[in-house]
Amino acid sequence: MDKKIILTVLVIILGGFLFWGFQSGFFATLFAGPVKPVELTVLPSGIVLFYGAECPHCKNVEAFISSNNIDQKVKITKLEVPFAGKTSPELMANAELAIQTAQTCKIDVSSGVSIPFLYDGNGKCLIGDTDVINFFKNAAGIK
Repeated sequence: MDKKIILTVLVIILGGFLFWGFQSGFFATLFAGPVKPVELTVLPSGIVLFYGAECPHCKNVEAFISSNNIDQKVKITKLEVPFAGKTSPELMANAELAIQTAQTCKIDVSSGVSIPFLYDGNGKCLIGDTDVINFFKNAAGIK
């Protein structure tokens, strides 16, 4: 009789575990396989600056680039992303590329990517006007 009780309890526990595993998605994530790394096949080589035309922080970066002739000293690819309601298929594609790029730098993209956002071409990402301007100062040799 004791063996039947133990076996019944084990079956109930196993059944409960299986039910929980399927309901919670535990088994789906457990057996999903390895995550395939994001391949950036369309990211231009070198320094890439993602910006929004009406973004005030992006305007700070653009003013710095313009007043210091940074684009004559450093090759920069500028890609506009949607901002303040401005959108198009090209801007959306650039936004997707910004997200993929940020993911390679282990940046949380669950809320999108803040701009200005710079990829240095060597695996490093910077966000915000202060960090981006400091990067360009170093790249152009400005003290």
